[in-house]
Amino acid sequence: MITVRAMLSKAAPLLAVAGLLGIWQVASLILNTDSFPSALEAIRAIPAILSDRGDLINILASLRRMAIGLSLAVILAIPLGLMMGRSRAVASFFNPLLMVIYPVPKAALMPVIMLWLGVGDVSKTLVIFLGVSLPIIYHSFQGAKAVEEKMLWSGAAMGMSAAQRMVRIVLPSALPEILTGCRTGLVLALITMVTSEMIARQSGAGNILFNALDMAQYDTVFAMIIIIGAMGIILDAAFEKLRRALVKWSEPRFDIPLSFA
Repeated sequence: MITVRAMLSKAAPLLAVAGLLGIWQVASLILNTDSFPSALEAIRAIPAILSDRGDLINILASLRRMAIGLSLAVILAIPLGLMMGRSRAVASFFNPLLMVIYPVPKAALMPVIMLWLGVGDVSKTLVIFLGVSLPIIYHSFQGAKAVEEKMLWSGAAMGMSAAQRMVRIVLPSALPEILTGCRTGLVLALITMVTSEMIARQSGAGNILFNALDMAQYDTVFAMIIIIGAMGIILDAAFEKLRRALVKWSEPRFDIPLSFA
């Protein structure tokens, strides 16, 4: 039986979105300026964008860059983070490099990368890769560092090599933390993707947004903001569902009612 609390919990995101749109609508009516269209005007512009073949190609190009950049980060950053977590020598070598790179806004690297690689997909994908890699490395490092030494000693006693212990003990134990980093990286991939397309404006969702801004098509600008936000919500929800399936064993269970004296 579905309780009122469960219904409210499921409806909470929709209520939050409805409240935000309501505030937006009222604010636009109060300000009454062309540069700030109402929520209804922005929503009405969405079907025109999604039904336009050129705009759809641009949006798919953005998603392709995100997918490639995130995939490369997962392939390279997870092993590096795990090795840093289990080897003091590897951590000592890479920590100073990461400390230098981490505070630099990745979009600030875009002009330099454009000089080297041009303004095509390669430069934008590289910026996404750089922005996504650091949180994945950090969470992989923390996950590997937290693995109990007794488990590794037991693996060694059973005849496992260092590589086998890394794959069969460290990786599964660190997986919940790794997936947390990947989820953070997914959000950063979307942010970095749009930012890179704002700077190197050839194609993509960021290109649509800023072309509309140049032509004072403010309803299209805000419609693209809604579309990009919806992309982020959908991707995050899909990844969270995957994460829960992969690390279901690590999720806390509250099947047994608790009583407090």
